[in-house]
Amino acid sequence: MAAEHVIVTSTTDSETAARDLAAKAIEARLGACAQVVGPVTSVYRWEGEVRTDQEWRVEIKTTADRVAALTERIKHLHGYDLPEVIATPIEGGSADYLAWVTTEVENGG
Repeated sequence: MAAEHVIVTSTTDSETAARDLAAKAIEARLGACAQVVGPVTSVYRWEGEVRTDQEWRVEIKTTADRVAALTERIKHLHGYDLPEVIATPIEGGSADYLAWVTTEVENGG
């Protein structure tokens, strides 16, 4: 059985960009809530070079049926050439909270 709710995660290069991304996702009702976490240190390979940068992580709670639209919104708003967008299924938790997540995103859909 597929999860009904997911956490969509992305990273940005500044707290301002992360807050903006979170706010626009929530305003568009593509997510019910978002947390901005950071700074975090990211180590990755890009264009053949290992890099280490400070980033801010955005975690957006949403429903599985909104992931595609949220992914496109993140890609449209993001300043990176290839933004991280990862959807992690929520396998359990507070039924009341998850019902609220559904209500928040469905009211905009």
